[in-house]
Amino acid sequence: MATLRKALLTFALCGTALTFPLGKRTAEFFDPRDGGGSMLDNAGSGGGEPLNVIISGLSSFEVLTDDGLLNYARAIGFSTECFGVHIGDPQTANLGDGNGALPQTVELRQDYGDSDVGTCLESLIGGNHFRVFRQDGPNANSGALFLAVSHEESVADSHTISSDGYNQGRDQLVQNAVGQTSFNGVNYSTTMRTIDGLLPIGATGINHGIAIDGSVTLLTVNIV
Repeated sequence: MATLRKALLTFALCGTALTFPLGKRTAEFFDPRDGGGSMLDNAGSGGGEPLNVIISGLSSFEVLTDDGLLNYARAIGFSTECFGVHIGDPQTANLGDGNGALPQTVELRQDYGDSDVGTCLESLIGGNHFRVFRQDGPNANSGALFLAVSHEESVADSHTISSDGYNQGRDQLVQNAVGQTSFNGVNYSTTMRTIDGLLPIGATGINHGIAIDGSVTLLTVNIV
């Protein structure tokens, strides 16, 4: 029965969004720098935003699909943008997987407890948000999701990143994620590990000149 339930759940969440072969899920992630990539995305302004959270490629594979990630994001307090309207250009990242620099797959925002319209409040008063990049190229096909997480100010402040917004955004997302969460009948168990040395410390090369502490949080998410 448990096997059948998991199979049905896999079908419901995956649809056509599964983009990597299951047999190649052998790593949590690959360091983008080893393949000529970067742990900073390209914000288009001469600096980059840190990819400060990674969802491990050894997570339940449903979570790593587009639909599965959205359901998980809603379980930890994020959802799609207000009425599907995105302001600003998508950012790109090179994850060293052989795909080169690709645009973000999605941008999700804090939903303030309402997955339907709560992100409209985030667009107004500010809050947490993240961009998603998937590592699935031919040279490093981990399936891991690299997130550029940051906390931003209100529309009155032009949605600029908060003074400690990269560290703050990461820590807030991780606090919401770790432990037991659920959404739409799917239950998740998330563990974390802090990894140092992937990102620089300080403000050099960072978008808006905002200093970061250099830490990346690796999340492993299992459907239970």
